Amino acid sequence: MKIINKQKYRGVPFLLMVLILFSSVSHALVIDVTIDGSDAIFLAGRTDVVVPAASDPWTTGTHLIRHGGATPEEIQETMPDGFSVNGGDVIRALDVAVGGVSFFNGFGDPYYGPSGNGLSGSNLTSLDGISGYIGPQGPLVGVFLDNSIPDSGPAPATLDFSSSGMGIDFLSLMPELRQVFYIGDGQTSGGDFQTFIAPTGATRLFLGIPDGFGFVGAPGAYDDNDGSYEIRLGINEIPSNIPEPSVVLLMIMGLLILTKQMRRKNKLIYVNNAPVLS
Repeated sequence: MKIINKQKYRGVPFLLMVLILFSSVSHALVIDVTIDGSDAIFLAGRTDVVVPAASDPWTTGTHLIRHGGATPEEIQETMPDGFSVNGGDVIRALDVAVGGVSFFNGFGDPYYGPSGNGLSGSNLTSLDGISGYIGPQGPLVGVFLDNSIPDSGPAPATLDFSSSGMGIDFLSLMPELRQVFYIGDGQTSGGDFQTFIAPTGATRLFLGIPDGFGFVGAPGAYDDNDGSYEIRLGINEIPSNIPEPSVVLLMIMGLLILTKQMRRKNKLIYVNNAPVLS
Protein backbone atom coordinates (compact mmCIF):
# COMPACT_ATOMS: atom_id res chain seq x y z
CA MET A 1 0.00 0.00 0.00
CA LYS A 2 1.38 3.42 -1.01
CA ILE A 3 0.06 6.73 0.27
CA ILE A 4 0.03 9.51 -2.33
CA ASN A 5 -0.36 13.06 -0.95
CA LYS A 6 0.38 15.52 -3.71
CA GLN A 7 -0.99 18.43 -1.66
CA LYS A 8 1.67 18.22 1.04
CA TYR A 9 3.90 21.10 -0.07
CA ARG A 10 1.48 23.16 -2.16
CA GLY A 11 0.94 25.74 0.60
CA VAL A 12 4.66 26.33 1.21
CA PRO A 13 5.38 28.63 -1.78
CA PHE A 14 2.30 30.67 -0.91
CA LEU A 15 3.44 31.05 2.70
CA LEU A 16 6.91 32.12 1.56
CA MET A 17 5.35 34.67 -0.78
CA VAL A 18 3.32 36.11 2.10
CA LEU A 19 6.38 36.30 4.34
CA ILE A 20 8.36 38.14 1.65
CA LEU A 21 5.46 40.51 0.96
CA PHE A 22 4.98 41.58 4.54
CA SER A 23 8.68 41.69 5.37
CA SER A 24 8.99 44.42 2.72
CA VAL A 25 6.45 46.69 4.43
CA SER A 26 8.21 49.63 6.08
CA HIS A 27 7.94 49.92 9.81
CA ALA A 28 5.12 52.25 10.80
CA LEU A 29 5.80 55.11 13.19
CA VAL A 30 3.55 57.65 14.90
CA ILE A 31 4.97 61.01 16.02
CA ASP A 32 3.33 63.79 18.02
CA VAL A 33 4.86 67.16 17.11
CA THR A 34 4.49 70.63 18.63
CA ILE A 35 5.45 73.49 16.31
CA ASP A 36 6.12 76.79 18.06
CA GLY A 37 5.39 80.10 16.39
CA SER A 38 9.13 80.79 16.47
CA ASP A 39 10.03 77.59 14.56
CA ALA A 40 11.35 79.16 11.36
CA ILE A 41 11.08 76.66 8.49
CA PHE A 42 13.89 78.54 6.73
CA LEU A 43 16.30 77.50 9.50
CA ALA A 44 15.60 73.79 9.02
CA GLY A 45 18.84 71.82 9.30
CA ARG A 46 20.93 74.96 9.85
CA THR A 47 23.26 73.65 12.53
CA ASP A 48 25.83 76.13 11.22
CA VAL A 49 23.77 79.17 12.29
CA VAL A 50 23.92 80.76 15.75
CA VAL A 51 20.73 82.67 16.56
CA PRO A 52 21.47 85.74 18.73
CA ALA A 53 19.33 86.75 21.69
CA ALA A 54 16.03 88.37 20.76
CA SER A 55 17.22 91.73 22.16
CA ASP A 56 20.33 91.77 19.94
CA PRO A 57 20.49 92.85 16.28
CA TRP A 58 20.77 90.14 13.63
CA THR A 59 21.85 91.66 10.35
CA THR A 60 24.87 89.73 9.10
CA GLY A 61 25.43 86.34 7.49
CA THR A 62 22.47 84.00 7.22
CA HIS A 63 19.78 85.79 9.21
CA LEU A 64 16.07 86.41 9.54
CA ILE A 65 14.66 89.94 9.43
CA ARG A 66 13.69 91.27 12.87
CA HIS A 67 11.67 94.22 14.11
CA GLY A 68 13.64 97.43 14.46
CA GLY A 69 12.94 97.64 18.19
CA ALA A 70 11.87 95.43 21.05
CA THR A 71 8.59 93.54 20.70
CA PRO A 72 6.27 92.83 23.66
CA GLU A 73 7.05 89.12 23.25
CA GLU A 74 10.82 89.37 22.55
CA ILE A 75 10.80 85.83 21.18
CA GLN A 76 14.02 84.31 19.88
CA GLU A 77 13.76 82.46 16.59
CA THR A 78 14.11 78.69 16.93
CA MET A 79 15.25 75.96 14.58
CA PRO A 80 12.52 73.43 13.91
CA ASP A 81 13.01 69.87 15.09
CA GLY A 82 13.47 67.19 12.48
CA PHE A 83 12.84 63.46 12.48
CA SER A 84 14.14 60.62 10.34
CA VAL A 85 12.52 59.52 7.09
CA ASN A 86 13.55 57.59 4.00
CA GLY A 87 12.89 58.30 0.35
CA GLY A 88 9.49 56.89 -0.59
CA ASP A 89 8.07 57.10 2.93
CA VAL A 90 4.43 58.15 3.06
CA ILE A 91 3.63 60.74 5.71
CA ARG A 92 0.15 61.87 6.66
CA ALA A 93 -1.71 63.42 9.56
CA LEU A 94 -3.53 60.89 11.73
CA ASP A 95 -5.60 63.61 13.41
CA VAL A 96 -6.46 67.13 12.30
CA ALA A 97 -3.73 69.59 13.35
CA VAL A 98 -4.81 72.01 16.09
CA GLY A 99 -3.58 75.11 17.89
CA GLY A 100 -3.03 78.75 17.04
CA VAL A 101 -0.26 81.29 16.52
CA SER A 102 -0.44 85.06 16.90
CA PHE A 103 1.78 86.81 14.36
CA PHE A 104 1.34 90.35 15.65
CA ASN A 105 2.84 92.59 18.32
CA GLY A 106 1.21 91.89 21.67
CA PHE A 107 0.03 88.67 23.25
CA GLY A 108 -3.34 87.14 22.42
CA ASP A 109 -5.78 87.47 19.53
CA PRO A 110 -5.87 87.27 16.61
CA TYR A 111 -4.64 83.69 16.30
CA TYR A 112 -4.27 81.84 13.01
CA GLY A 113 -4.86 78.08 12.97
CA PRO A 114 -2.61 75.47 11.30
CA SER A 115 -4.28 76.13 7.94
CA GLY A 116 -3.11 79.75 8.08
CA ASN A 117 -5.02 82.87 7.16
CA GLY A 118 -6.93 82.98 3.87
CA LEU A 119 -6.16 81.04 0.71
CA SER A 120 -3.28 83.31 -0.33
CA GLY A 121 -1.45 86.43 0.80
CA SER A 122 2.04 85.14 1.55
CA ASN A 123 4.95 85.28 -0.90
CA LEU A 124 8.30 84.74 0.80
CA THR A 125 11.71 84.48 -0.85
CA SER A 126 14.19 81.65 -0.38
CA LEU A 127 16.94 81.60 2.24
CA ASP A 128 20.22 80.04 1.06
CA GLY A 129 19.29 76.48 0.02
CA ILE A 130 15.70 76.47 1.31
CA SER A 131 13.01 77.48 -1.18
CA GLY A 132 10.56 80.32 -0.77
CA TYR A 133 6.89 79.92 0.07
CA ILE A 134 3.67 81.09 -1.63
CA GLY A 135 0.24 80.43 -0.15
CA PRO A 136 -1.92 81.14 2.91
CA GLN A 137 -0.39 83.30 5.64
CA GLY A 138 1.42 81.55 8.48
CA PRO A 139 0.31 77.91 8.13
CA LEU A 140 2.02 74.71 9.22
CA VAL A 141 4.56 73.74 6.55
CA GLY A 142 7.29 71.15 6.07
CA VAL A 143 10.54 70.58 4.19
CA PHE A 144 12.47 67.39 3.39
CA LEU A 145 16.26 67.44 3.66
CA ASP A 146 19.10 65.00 3.11
CA ASN A 147 22.05 64.83 5.52
CA SER A 148 23.70 67.99 4.21
CA ILE A 149 23.33 71.51 5.60
CA PRO A 150 21.24 73.69 3.22
CA ASP A 151 23.63 76.62 3.55
CA SER A 152 23.93 77.55 -0.11
CA GLY A 153 21.85 77.81 -3.26
CA PRO A 154 20.51 77.58 -5.73
CA ALA A 155 17.29 76.84 -3.88
CA PRO A 156 14.64 74.75 -5.64
CA ALA A 157 11.63 76.39 -7.27
CA THR A 158 9.01 77.83 -4.94
CA LEU A 159 5.76 75.86 -4.88
CA ASP A 160 2.61 77.97 -5.22
CA PHE A 161 -0.14 76.94 -2.81
CA SER A 162 -2.24 80.05 -3.42
CA SER A 163 -5.66 79.96 -5.08
CA SER A 164 -4.00 80.93 -8.37
CA GLY A 165 -1.51 78.04 -8.05
CA MET A 166 -2.05 74.42 -7.03
CA GLY A 167 -4.07 75.49 -3.99
CA ILE A 168 -4.24 73.55 -0.73
CA ASP A 169 -6.87 70.91 -1.59
CA PHE A 170 -4.50 68.32 -3.09
CA LEU A 171 -4.67 64.65 -2.06
CA SER A 172 -0.99 63.77 -2.47
CA LEU A 173 2.27 65.66 -2.91
CA MET A 174 5.92 64.73 -3.49
CA PRO A 175 8.03 67.88 -3.07
CA GLU A 176 11.70 68.09 -3.90
CA LEU A 177 14.47 68.20 -1.32
CA ARG A 178 14.68 71.67 0.32
CA GLN A 179 11.30 72.66 -1.16
CA VAL A 180 8.92 74.13 1.43
CA PHE A 181 5.44 72.61 1.19
CA TYR A 182 2.06 73.33 2.74
CA ILE A 183 0.64 70.93 5.36
CA GLY A 184 -2.01 73.04 7.08
CA ASP A 185 -4.39 70.97 9.20
CA GLY A 186 -3.47 67.86 7.19
CA GLN A 187 -6.73 67.25 5.35
CA THR A 188 -8.66 68.38 2.31
CA SER A 189 -11.91 70.34 2.39
CA GLY A 190 -13.67 67.00 1.88
CA GLY A 191 -12.14 65.54 5.06
CA ASP A 192 -9.57 63.28 3.37
CA PHE A 193 -6.15 63.13 5.02
CA GLN A 194 -3.45 64.30 2.63
CA THR A 195 -0.32 62.28 1.96
CA PHE A 196 3.22 63.63 1.57
CA ILE A 197 5.80 61.37 -0.07
CA ALA A 198 9.46 61.78 0.83
CA PRO A 199 11.61 62.33 -2.29
CA THR A 200 14.62 60.22 -3.22
CA GLY A 201 17.56 61.04 -0.95
CA ALA A 202 15.45 62.42 1.89
CA THR A 203 16.65 61.50 5.39
CA ARG A 204 14.88 64.14 7.50
CA LEU A 205 11.56 65.96 7.68
CA PHE A 206 11.21 69.33 9.42
CA LEU A 207 7.99 71.09 10.38
CA GLY A 208 7.83 74.84 10.89
CA ILE A 209 6.18 78.12 9.98
CA PRO A 210 6.80 80.58 7.09
CA ASP A 211 6.79 84.22 8.16
CA GLY A 212 7.96 87.66 7.07
CA PHE A 213 6.87 91.27 7.40
CA GLY A 214 3.41 91.36 5.92
CA PHE A 215 4.07 87.69 5.03
CA VAL A 216 5.98 88.82 1.92
CA GLY A 217 9.61 89.36 0.93
CA ALA A 218 12.55 88.13 2.97
CA PRO A 219 11.81 85.59 5.74
CA GLY A 220 11.61 87.01 9.27
CA ALA A 221 9.32 88.73 11.80
CA TYR A 222 9.34 85.68 14.06
CA ASP A 223 10.26 87.69 17.15
CA ASP A 224 6.62 88.43 18.02
CA ASN A 225 5.11 85.02 17.24
CA ASP A 226 3.49 83.43 20.29
CA GLY A 227 1.45 80.22 20.34
CA SER A 228 1.94 76.84 18.68
CA TYR A 229 0.46 74.15 16.45
CA GLU A 230 0.18 70.46 17.25
CA ILE A 231 -0.11 67.52 14.88
CA ARG A 232 0.05 63.73 15.05
CA LEU A 233 1.85 62.29 12.02
CA GLY A 234 2.08 58.74 10.77
CA ILE A 235 5.03 57.49 8.72
CA ASN A 236 3.91 54.53 6.58
CA GLU A 237 1.09 54.17 9.06
CA ILE A 238 -1.63 51.76 7.98
CA PRO A 239 -5.20 53.10 8.36
CA SER A 240 -6.98 51.75 11.43
CA ASN A 241 -9.54 49.81 9.38
CA ILE A 242 -6.82 47.67 7.77
CA PRO A 243 -5.25 44.86 9.88
CA GLU A 244 -1.56 45.09 10.72
CA PRO A 245 0.69 42.81 8.60
CA SER A 246 1.42 40.58 11.61
CA VAL A 247 -2.31 40.02 12.16
CA VAL A 248 -2.87 39.20 8.49
CA LEU A 249 0.06 36.76 8.54
CA LEU A 250 -1.33 34.93 11.58
CA MET A 251 -4.72 34.66 9.88
CA ILE A 252 -3.14 33.16 6.75
CA MET A 253 -1.06 30.71 8.76
CA GLY A 254 -4.19 29.64 10.64
CA LEU A 255 -6.01 29.02 7.36
CA LEU A 256 -3.07 26.99 6.03
CA ILE A 257 -3.05 24.80 9.14
CA LEU A 258 -6.82 24.29 8.96
CA THR A 259 -6.60 23.39 5.26
CA LYS A 260 -3.82 20.90 5.94
CA GLN A 261 -5.85 19.20 8.67
CA MET A 262 -8.88 18.93 6.39
CA ARG A 263 -6.77 17.39 3.63
CA ARG A 264 -5.38 14.82 6.06
CA LYS A 265 -8.92 13.70 6.85
CA ASN A 266 -9.68 13.28 3.16
CA LYS A 267 -6.36 12.13 1.68
CA LEU A 268 -6.32 9.53 -1.06
CA ILE A 269 -4.92 6.06 -0.40
CA TYR A 270 -4.25 3.76 -3.32
CA VAL A 271 -5.01 0.09 -2.64
CA ASN A 272 -4.29 -2.26 -5.53
CA ASN A 273 -4.04 0.79 -7.83
CA ALA A 274 -7.58 1.93 -6.85
CA PRO A 275 -8.08 5.27 -5.00
CA VAL A 276 -9.80 5.05 -1.62
CA LEU A 277 -10.63 7.93 0.77
CA SER A 278 -9.10 7.33 4.21
